[in-house]
Amino acid sequence: MTALQLGRTDHTLNEATWLKAGALPRLLGVLDRDGEEARVVGGAVRNALLAAPIAEIDVATTALPDEVVRRVEAAGFKAVPTGIAHGTITVVIDKHPFEVTTLRQDVETYGRHARVAFGRDWRADAERRDFTINALSATRDGAVFDYVGGLADLAARRVRFIGDARQRIEEDYLRILRFFRFHAAYGEGHPDRAGLIACIGYRDGLAQLSRERVRIELMKLLVAPRAAPTLTVMADAGLLQRVLSTVPRVAHFENMAKAEAAIGEAGDPVRRLGALATMIAEQAELLWQRLRLTNAEHERLSSMAEAWRQTSPERGEQVARALLYRLKPEKFTDAVLLAWARSPASAHVEAWRRLATVPARWSAPVFPLKAADFIKRGLTPGPALGAALAAAEEAWIVAGFPSDAAALEKLADSVQ
Repeated sequence: MTALQLGRTDHTLNEATWLKAGALPRLLGVLDRDGEEARVVGGAVRNALLAAPIAEIDVATTALPDEVVRRVEAAGFKAVPTGIAHGTITVVIDKHPFEVTTLRQDVETYGRHARVAFGRDWRADAERRDFTINALSATRDGAVFDYVGGLADLAARRVRFIGDARQRIEEDYLRILRFFRFHAAYGEGHPDRAGLIACIGYRDGLAQLSRERVRIELMKLLVAPRAAPTLTVMADAGLLQRVLSTVPRVAHFENMAKAEAAIGEAGDPVRRLGALATMIAEQAELLWQRLRLTNAEHERLSSMAEAWRQTSPERGEQVARALLYRLKPEKFTDAVLLAWARSPASAHVEAWRRLATVPARWSAPVFPLKAADFIKRGLTPGPALGAALAAAEEAWIVAGFPSDAAALEKLADSVQ
């Protein structure tokens, strides 16, 4: 069999230190011998070729799951049968997890699930994956194998389904969102035409997906490098509205990304979701249910919806400090950046930058008065005491957070 038939290319990862050091070579050394073969597959190979950060490393092997367990446990590693019915074992070495999956073919697919048959054919295993750039594999000596044109697509910055895009989507409708998410992360220009047409044609399938899976993909898409143009394509195709159940505001999203960059903030998916789809509190509630957001994410969106209209450089720094005291830094930054994104100001306006960086220049003090300060003035524990404390705190904020004893005494006396 020729090298071309094997799928091997002249691309190598010989300089990849992660292949040569740490736990990975120990794992490959156990699996890649005695008649069995093991390779790194998928995202780690793709990102290594792009010189991009590698988040996780997956391994594929010709060894059957029981043999994988036998070998790794004999080597002193921990084997966790996270998906053994589909050939996946999580191997933990020095607290570092690796997903190890036996080569397989999908005999029958139905949504996210599939009936599989294990095999030894690397090409067949590659052809069952979603996109060409995710089907690359590499041996422990760094040789890269490409069976589906992934290297050419990687060089062209093109995200393309393997084989028939419609068939890939029918196997799992989540691949519609993954198509756009990977394009936003790795693609350039307009999305692959055949893939886009297939995604539009199967858009009704999005309704079959769990809210949790939709949320995960959307949140990753929102912080991808080319999220804004990708969201524009999705909106034009009528797909984004189906995901959000509200009218998307991609221009606000793009402005949010620029505002974050202007103050040196990393892209935040919740903040960007707020810019894209939260004008009022009711929309925050809708997204909470539609995407099954966490309670913390929902609270941030609700706060943004309520507070963004209260922020403006024209209101002065004292008002900004009062808002920061009430909201705390994260929610204050959310509100200011959202207001900035929805204003006519560009990302280069210094007044907005200074407003957004108030938390870096001023730390809110702790309210210095206590219940004891009012009890000694004759109040007894109960609703009246609580009301006095609340009124005093509000007066303290309005007064500019005074700290000297005389001002505090006067303030405490004034709310009796």
